[in-house]
Amino acid sequence: MGAKSSPKGRNTAKGLLFSFGIISDIQYGDIPDGFSFKGVPRYYRAALPSLQRAVEDWRRQGVDFAMHFGDILDGYHPNAESEAALDALLKVFDALEKPHWHMIGNHCLYNLPREVLNERLRMGGPGGASYYSFSPHASWRVVVLDGYDISLLGWPPEHPLHQQALQILNERNPNQEKNSPDGLEGPARRFVKFGGGASAQQLTWLTEQLAGAQSQGQLVIVCCHLPLHPDTCPGACLLWNYEEVLDICRHAGNVVTTLTGHAHQDGYAVDEWGIHHRVLNAVVETKPGTGCYGIMDVYTDRLELRGTGDMVSAIMHARLQKAMDDNQCQQQHKDAASDGLQIVRQTS
Repeated sequence: MGAKSSPKGRNTAKGLLFSFGIISDIQYGDIPDGFSFKGVPRYYRAALPSLQRAVEDWRRQGVDFAMHFGDILDGYHPNAESEAALDALLKVFDALEKPHWHMIGNHCLYNLPREVLNERLRMGGPGGASYYSFSPHASWRVVVLDGYDISLLGWPPEHPLHQQALQILNERNPNQEKNSPDGLEGPARRFVKFGGGASAQQLTWLTEQLAGAQSQGQLVIVCCHLPLHPDTCPGACLLWNYEEVLDICRHAGNVVTTLTGHAHQDGYAVDEWGIHHRVLNAVVETKPGTGCYGIMDVYTDRLELRGTGDMVSAIMHARLQKAMDDNQCQQQHKDAASDGLQIVRQTS
């Protein structure tokens, strides 16, 4: 049976702990409509009123906070006007009068420096990176990853993480144009300039966050702009070292779901450890007036996504299996080494 709602739309189902609005890849630009590299229409100006309708609905339904999954501005937006455009978008988010949380995407970094984004979107992390966590309820923790921690985007050329990204791309992508995945197949197509990875420091931080949540009896939602499971999206969209992140999540045993954006099309998978993996549709590729947002209702044992327009509804139960033991982790690392990228996390 679906969740009950009051006349104003507020979920009144028994056992509801909190609700939050979700939306992804707004990619607003005060520019004419265009197309993706695959020829999919993009509605840049319509993205702003799409956000306004989402916020109005969230307010009406009384969400506790909202989350945007990266790429708040489009890369084609004139850089000289990026801060003014960001002001307009944040004014809409602020109208919610509740906290709104963001994550960094490649289009964000095409527009503004990382330090500006961290300040304006309130997502600063260790060493100038953009990862953080918060607990909206005593029994749940939300962990937000920075998919561009290791990246050619957002760091000056001399920065160690920029240099590490350059080395990875030179080793993994033979094309002179590093934005091109030509000649690469499957998940190996992720080694492109518009992608990125999680540093050793971030992997250590993630491990500590999940352990801390475990000690407090918390279930966890892991969020990132870049998708984290190969069955949810095209290979070119994946986090460079997604295997290591999945390894950490599976070992912890308390991650219920990963929520991501970037791929622009809805994607879903559940792995053998019972972790749900969801990729969210993009606002920028939604026809004007259609809507593409949702409300996530969180209970003690499940998440219920109520989608509007192109956002697909879903119920994700906390079907957690036993955490991976050390032998399984070692095998996962071997598999990752044979197929993908290993950035070994720091140990104390």
